[in-house]
Amino acid sequence: MKHLKLFTAALFLLGISIRTTPAQSGKQVHVVFVTGDEEYRSEESMPMLAKILKRELGCKVTVRYALDDNGYIDPNNTTNIPGLEVLEEADMMVIFTRFRALPDKQAGYILDFAESGKPMAGFRTATHAFKYEDDPEREYRNDEWPIKVFGQKWITHHGHFSDGHGFLTDVTIIDGKQNHKILRGVAPFKAYSWLYHVHGGEHALPANSNHLLTGRSLRSNHEQNGNLDKFPLTNPVAWTRTYTGSSGKAARVFFTTLGHPYDFKDESMRKLALNGIYWALGMEKKIPRKGVNVDFVDEYDPNNSGFGQKFKKGRKPESF
Repeated sequence: MKHLKLFTAALFLLGISIRTTPAQSGKQVHVVFVTGDEEYRSEESMPMLAKILKRELGCKVTVRYALDDNGYIDPNNTTNIPGLEVLEEADMMVIFTRFRALPDKQAGYILDFAESGKPMAGFRTATHAFKYEDDPEREYRNDEWPIKVFGQKWITHHGHFSDGHGFLTDVTIIDGKQNHKILRGVAPFKAYSWLYHVHGGEHALPANSNHLLTGRSLRSNHEQNGNLDKFPLTNPVAWTRTYTGSSGKAARVFFTTLGHPYDFKDESMRKLALNGIYWALGMEKKIPRKGVNVDFVDEYDPNNSGFGQKFKKGRKPESF
């Protein structure tokens, strides 16, 4: 640690910015999960992951939710995720939101964290974390922000079909990536998530994206419509990259387009998620050879995906 401090001081004198990772700091890590999507039950899957992470890493976890005026969890409320000021003291942000139109003060905590150089993980609809209608001042948050931070925006997917009643994507490890620490204990699996298009045709993930898993659509409306030249049947579903924001410090970023609530019933999906969080924190050396232990802390029996009133009613945020 003494040599690290001397090295850091030398870099400071040379005008070079360096961020101490949570793994190097020696303090208890604090990971904040930001939920708020009206389709995929992130209000159920993210607390489940947070409990496992707390048990395995011994870290502090906080989960924030979309709430109604009475403090009940309501993912249909797209304009309110209270308590996001906790991000100011967090070491990592895990975000699974969809088309939020948060007020500037709330959104600002998320935007500022992304610029801080601290690690992030994103799930599925974080490619379209925000949506501000007819609002030129905030429009950049809709597409530009997720592209620069996570690598892509919302484009299209291969079709809903029978949501939650059958597998729609075949997930496999990309050749040559089998030894990546994020993939420890991760076996090929089938997902309920319909495949998102992020790469191919007119679109591409950034060059600094390290693709880990690929998905093949098992049912595709793009195939039915003859659009596979624009939207191929296979696409990356998990990758890593770095994002350097206004702080000048490069942040590790893990992202997956998977995230149907039933996907997380699969051990490989949970290992992918937890291993990815460890990696982003700079703690990949702590990932066991067979991956993080992802046994459930308590029962995980989520509602199916879907819009409207399909989420569990009458729930208030848990204490961790």
